Amino acid sequence: MLNWDNMFATRSSRMRASEIRELLKLLDRPEIISFAGGIPDPALFPDQAFKKAYADIFDSAAVNSALQYSVSEGYKPLREWLVGQMAGLGIPCGLDNVFIVSGSQQGLDYLGKLFLSPNDTALVTWPTYLGALQAFNAYEPAYDQLTPGGNRTPGSYREAAAQKGGKVKFAYLSAEFSNPTGETVDREGREKLLDLADELDIAVIEDAAYQSLRYDGESIPPILALEIARKGHINETRTIYCGSFSKTLAPGLRVGFIVANAPVIRKLVLMKQAADLHSSTINQMAICEVAERGFDAQVAKIRAVYSQRRNCMLAALEKYMPAGTSWTKPEGGMFIWVTLPEGMDGAELLARSLESAKVAFVPGKAFFADGSGANTFRVSFSCANETMIEEGISRLGRLIASEIG
Repeated sequence: MLNWDNMFATRSSRMRASEIRELLKLLDRPEIISFAGGIPDPALFPDQAFKKAYADIFDSAAVNSALQYSVSEGYKPLREWLVGQMAGLGIPCGLDNVFIVSGSQQGLDYLGKLFLSPNDTALVTWPTYLGALQAFNAYEPAYDQLTPGGNRTPGSYREAAAQKGGKVKFAYLSAEFSNPTGETVDREGREKLLDLADELDIAVIEDAAYQSLRYDGESIPPILALEIARKGHINETRTIYCGSFSKTLAPGLRVGFIVANAPVIRKLVLMKQAADLHSSTINQMAICEVAERGFDAQVAKIRAVYSQRRNCMLAALEKYMPAGTSWTKPEGGMFIWVTLPEGMDGAELLARSLESAKVAFVPGKAFFADGSGANTFRVSFSCANETMIEEGISRLGRLIASEIG
């Protein structure tokens, strides 16, 4: 019998199935109330707008371009629209600073490939987005804990990286309503992170997938905007901004983007030429048409719905969770992070919950690069209506209370 493990590259040993992707299969079980998948509600997709956009493309001379090979940088009108959007966020940039990818997950994979040699260190939050860990793991890095606004010295990071046989290469974080915690890094924390990055001479990867989903609280400039304000021009910055249309328009079209200084973009374009040549042209064209015609209205619609669901879930947690548990109170995004009493295990709780309470969530351990965080879990409110939230959280609260005793 063939032993494929002897033939695979060493990096393949670090590839793991996503617990979240596996849990999404539970959505097909009607008896399960699922707070597991952090996905948009399909009932809110602008389906009619996309129907018209695709029809318009096929009814025009542009259809030939839509079905043809295209440039690796991305569809120019979409990049032009993004330049305008970035300006509104305090990120003045040009076409050479914008690059289209097949979903922001592809962008994270490219950035891992671009920066990480085996044993180099990536600074990530504890916990962090599981998809980022999966993207970076293939390039065999070490991890160290990033605490935006914390007191660790640059020297301590350098020494720890050297002991692991490499260098610190970048800091990765989601500063707005992060996946999985829903927390936001304040302005002081963002400024301190830029100070740290300058002292370490590393890149900052800013995952802005949830940038548009603020429901209350004061807006904070993106990290890239703060750095441009310091340095005067995007081509002098080290922050790489990763965005997506998946949480606002349609995840199935797989259209994301990266905004960064021109030398980084040029390297990423070369990677795309070697990987998949370019992202789907027709999907980029459709995204562009829908965004130009109604992006702000679409964002307003989903904000109103998700804000109400977040409020409902926070109220249910307050009503049903037993003493000894705590949770985050996000100002936006799709997630709430629950911490159980020490000694409890989120994965074990999930197994019992699926069996008895019929409620799904994501155990927290998978989001920690060091395998800690067993007594945590993530719940998402984006695809659950108020009835599901009330019933599901009440069942979960009763189960946790019985476990605590």
